[in-house]
Amino acid sequence: MVSTDIDGITVLGLDGEVDYQSVGALTRAMPVADPTEPHRVVVDMSRVTFMDSSGVNALIAAHQAMRGARGWLRLAGVRGAVLRTVQLVGLDSLVSCHATVEEALTE
Repeated sequence: MVSTDIDGITVLGLDGEVDYQSVGALTRAMPVADPTEPHRVVVDMSRVTFMDSSGVNALIAAHQAMRGARGWLRLAGVRGAVLRTVQLVGLDSLVSCHATVEEALTE
């Protein structure tokens, strides 16, 4: 996982599988929600090949924490089987999904 900062927005680049064994790294990489300093996060999922319910739950929890602290979470580059999972569970109706990181940063 790669974390970068672009104009005050944290961009997390995920790679491979997001499942029970790897979700801890994603959870630890998320900024701590702070109402005095709202965090904005884009998760680049263009290199994610698989995501199970652990990943979905971590993203939902991050979204709720960010929103409660006046920040936001956006997903970028979700495709293939991962996109199907995101759509099946309705995560795409909760979290804004974008084709690219650039699009997610400029919305």
